[in-house]
Amino acid sequence: MPKFLIVLSGPTGIGKTDTAIFLAKHFGCEIISADSRQIYRELSIGTAVPDSQQLHTVKHHFIHSHSIRNDYNASMFEFEVIDLLNTLYKTCDFAILAGGSMLYIDAVCNGIDDLPKIDKSIRNKIIDRYEKEGIESIRLELKKIDPEYYAFVDLKNHKRIMHALEVFYMTGKKYSSFRTNTKKHRNFEIIKIALNTDRDILHKRINTRVDKMIEQGLENEARKVYPLKHLNSLNTVGYRELFAYFDKEISYDTAIELIKRNSRRYARKQITWLRKDKNAHWFEPGQTNEIIDFIKKTVQDKK
Repeated sequence: MPKFLIVLSGPTGIGKTDTAIFLAKHFGCEIISADSRQIYRELSIGTAVPDSQQLHTVKHHFIHSHSIRNDYNASMFEFEVIDLLNTLYKTCDFAILAGGSMLYIDAVCNGIDDLPKIDKSIRNKIIDRYEKEGIESIRLELKKIDPEYYAFVDLKNHKRIMHALEVFYMTGKKYSSFRTNTKKHRNFEIIKIALNTDRDILHKRINTRVDKMIEQGLENEARKVYPLKHLNSLNTVGYRELFAYFDKEISYDTAIELIKRNSRRYARKQITWLRKDKNAHWFEPGQTNEIIDFIKKTVQDKK
């Protein structure tokens, strides 16, 4: 029987964790988190890490597995997940990859081409431009030369924007082209499940989740890592807004509203990415039985 990777994705706040656990219990398999921030052991509340009961119910991988001080990227994730899957498939025909970090999911499903080594003079040139002209200047250039990557990259993450420009000036090729040139062969079948719901309902879920994070102590969690705010791992929704509050740049209430707004914006980017994937099969949150029936039928067709 072939091996299967069930890829469960969707916008932030849609309910991927509960659905993944339900599916894992049904198929008797383990869950691999595809969340680029849940891997950091110093972060829990702001990254919506599954609670202790959920982690006890089904074994999860790539939860609190690295430190915010570690450099980590989608290429490293690809290598480590493929290695893990080779082990998991020795005892089970199924595994679940669940999360909303689309680059990480794409890395596992399709692979990432090796990126070129950047010449130091090019890197220094980009850094100098950023320091003199600011982030808006490099954003506009990225939009011009690589609209595909611009459409989903975190536009507040200057390091990712700068790296995309470095690759372009080093090779003359768009950064996005290095993600799609060659699809790597996988020794397992991939079943893609995408969750979504009405926009107003999703926005309400996101706002409610942010309120819950605040009640659980997100501010205190952010204060603990505040001295390391310069790290790229902390340049993420929920933390950078609170850092701005700590720096007295904005008020507390404004920080909370910005977390909600930026979370909604991130959700829209995730949905845009998923809609481009013709292999994604869409379901509403709570349609777990329908998802199981679809997976079973797909497995049967692959036999």
